[in-house]
Formats: sequence, C-alpha cells, structure tokens
Amino acid sequence: MTAPALTEPDLHADEFAQALVSAPMHAPLSPTILIADDDDDIRDVIAYKLQVAGYRTLSADNGRTALNIAVAERPRAIILDVTMPQMDGLAVCYELHACPETAQIPVLMISGSGRLDDMDLGFAIGADDYLAKPFSQREMLRRVNWLLMSGGS
Repeated sequence: MTAPALTEPDLHADEFAQALVSAPMHAPLSPTILIADDDDDIRDVIAYKLQVAGYRTLSADNGRTALNIAVAERPRAIILDVTMPQMDGLAVCYELHACPETAQIPVLMISGSGRLDDMDLGFAIGADDYLAKPFSQREMLRRVNWLLMSGGS
C-alpha cells in the first residue's frame, strides 16, 4: 500500500471541513437546561450564565410551554419558577414526575418566596432543589452542576 501523493486532494479532510462548517454551535454532548420563568430578564440572565458555562438552553415563559418543551426535548435539568401563567411551577413539577419519560429529569425550583412551607411543598411535589430569589448566579450554577452530577438524587 502506498501513501497518497502530497498533491492529491484529501477527500477526508474536505468532508471533515464541511462537517465543521455545518456543525451546530453547541456540541451534541453539551447538557441542555430548560429555563421556565415568566420574567424575561431573569430567564435571559440565567440562560446567558448557563451558555457561558457551556450548556445549551431552552426557554419557556409559562408553565404549559415548559411542560411541552420538557416532554418533547427531554432536557438534562429544568430550572422552574414557582409562579408562572397558564400552569404554575408546582403543577409542572408534579406533571413531570407523573410522566415516565420526564420523571427522572432533575428540577431546580426558583421562587420569590423563601418561606420554609413553600420550600417543603416544592420538595413534596418532587423538586430536587429549591433556590429563593434573589440568588447569585454563582449559586445557581453550582446547584445546576450538582443536579447534573448527582442525577437529581
């Protein structure tokens, strides 16, 4: 077997270059995080921080849309605001855990209420973690990383 001449075009290199050009912005192994919050600013800041950290993000501005996206896309984790239109975060969390296809997706609940009763209710519904607003982006990212590493357990 002889090596190809240096002047011959390398078809594999051309195919590789074409694949690089047409590849998605995010690597297929980048975990996808669904962010569901009716506050555009909060949702955008969380998405930005997660994207900078290397995650893909999906967004929903209400509970019904969040549930539909979760079922269709099966993200690796979900950040879910408690108070949203159409379906609140607690109902979404309950429905996620009732559905075999989404029951194992870890959920980080976020809420403007830091009352212990509200947190207990979130955990009882099936949330894996709970973060009261306002929270630092560093803390949010730490908790998302923990959920992904632990699988929500």
